[in-house]
Amino acid sequence: MPHGRSSFIPFVAWRYLRQAQGQRGGGRFLQFISAIAVGGVAIGVAALVLALAIVHGFSEEIESKIIGFGAHVQVESLTDGPLTDAAQKEHTLRALEGVVDVAPVVSDVVLLRRSAAEVEGAAIWGTNALPTYVASQVRVGEASLAPQPDGTPTLLVGQTLARTLGLEVGASLTVFSLQAQAQQRPTIRQFVVGGIFETALADYDERFVFSMADEARRLIGYGPDEVTRLDVTLDDPQTAASMARSIEEALGFPAMARTIFEVFRGLFAWVDLQQNIIPVVIAVIVLVAAFNIIGILMMFVLEKTRAVGILASMGASQARIQRLFVGMGFLIGLVGTALGLLLALGLALVQLRFGVIPLPAEAYFMTTAPISLRGMDFLWVGLLSLALCTLAAYIPARIAARLDPVRVIRFR
Repeated sequence: MPHGRSSFIPFVAWRYLRQAQGQRGGGRFLQFISAIAVGGVAIGVAALVLALAIVHGFSEEIESKIIGFGAHVQVESLTDGPLTDAAQKEHTLRALEGVVDVAPVVSDVVLLRRSAAEVEGAAIWGTNALPTYVASQVRVGEASLAPQPDGTPTLLVGQTLARTLGLEVGASLTVFSLQAQAQQRPTIRQFVVGGIFETALADYDERFVFSMADEARRLIGYGPDEVTRLDVTLDDPQTAASMARSIEEALGFPAMARTIFEVFRGLFAWVDLQQNIIPVVIAVIVLVAAFNIIGILMMFVLEKTRAVGILASMGASQARIQRLFVGMGFLIGLVGTALGLLLALGLALVQLRFGVIPLPAEAYFMTTAPISLRGMDFLWVGLLSLALCTLAAYIPARIAARLDPVRVIRFR
């Protein structure tokens, strides 16, 4: 036997798959179905890896955008009013282990008036420093809330809202406080649009406007040490739930701490649904491709009956013949898996570089399909594919091993 006993099985298995020359002129057909088997595994593996990369990308993009607006934990008042003694509470929170930053936020519903015919409702977001994520998404103008040279306060607006009101950088905007109107003491202030941001989060781009915290306080009637909430950024997002409990214990009543995952429970549930369902559905492709190997190797068994008989007559045991056909299944899985992983990597890099798969932002909160490549996804998908292909080869391998060598040599 060529190359010694240790190399007998891989040598013969590779020769059968590569040449696939049968005794009845079926070589081309066997070569074709071998290519189909390898292609089926490759497509299944590539589809599964890409599905996982997109789902992980969705999760990371949504989480980064939402956290970019609201940090990891939001601290509000249970009394449906502002948090008092905000400076002291901020100092207490900053002293907690694991807290990276604390941002006071002054927020309420307001009316924006561009002209008599252009009026929209919005939520003003007063802050001492523009959130880093929002600042990175400013498309026109400057990512700054500093007052204009003439002292007029600056307002940062979303792209959708700017389009609705016909706003441009430098445009004047009148802001009405609805809270003040309910008390029959309306507060009206003039702002200048200093920048326009676009996050692809439709609710944010059409709802929120940003200003300095003191300007928002004056507009909605808060005291100098009152805020709507405190946004807490942590060094480890996974500790948000336990940290929320610690914050409530540290601040006491009426402080209420909620994680960003609780505030946007519906949105994160949608992401979790994708993570749980899509890989299962796509994994069926790999499963089907693996079971196709059963039929393909059965054809090889029929085509190679005389060759199997000759091997048996030369002293090859049933176990060795069985391992031969299992090895063929493994080789199909190995080549198909390798090609599938390379295909997935190539397509993922193309999407990352060129964004060839567009998405409607109003439905998916982003303009192109996100990709997040993880080494563990490639590893476990590859191992799963190889295992399924090898297991699928076991049935035809058992049949081949049980063939009677005398009968198959005489077979015509």
